[in-house]
Amino acid sequence: MASPRVVVLDHGSGNVRSAVRALEATGARVELTGDRTAALEADGLVVPGVGAFAAVARDLRSVGGHEVVAERLEAGRPVLGVCVGLQVLFARGLEHQAEGGGPPVPGEEPGLGLWPGEVARLPAAVVPHMGWNTVEAPEGSRLFGAEPDPDERYYFVHSYAVQEWSGPASARVTWADHGTRFVAAVEDGPLSATQFHPEKSGDAGQRLLRRWVSSLDGGAGEPR
Repeated sequence: MASPRVVVLDHGSGNVRSAVRALEATGARVELTGDRTAALEADGLVVPGVGAFAAVARDLRSVGGHEVVAERLEAGRPVLGVCVGLQVLFARGLEHQAEGGGPPVPGEEPGLGLWPGEVARLPAAVVPHMGWNTVEAPEGSRLFGAEPDPDERYYFVHSYAVQEWSGPASARVTWADHGTRFVAAVEDGPLSATQFHPEKSGDAGQRLLRRWVSSLDGGAGEPR
């Protein structure tokens, strides 16, 4: 049986070579590309995101990534968002942006709107949240295993997060804590996403990616 084909969507979001290498280590055939046809036809699509919410959302739209993701989900084909690639799946991001050389002011950028909710700054004493953290994953998770290990740690680098879940009740939501509880991962039919970087999370992250790749079956995913 052929290894699953995975496309890492190239929309200009920083250095994503580590994600490509981590996915290749699972045995998947991996391509980093912005080509629409390749992204639509792959067994799995990974949407990375590094940097500011607004920049990632705009870059995605500039290459038609929002349309590709929507078409894949309509067909039940798996998509995995990573870091800001999770955040832009929500309705909007709230960031502090400098205007005219003055102090930062709140700014709002629309996301892809696949889930309701907003991405807001973490109310923590130390921001960004940078380093290893445990997560609270639900039983029966495809990403974390049927019986998730509460002691496993994953690598986070972010200042903003989704702090309330108002999406489908059927979704499996994983939480973490840094100043407040925030969404660390979501599994909603063929659409999954992690706030942390699995490709930088050592053995735990590699196991998560292996579980996701092993769930790819040529696109016959569970309808959204």
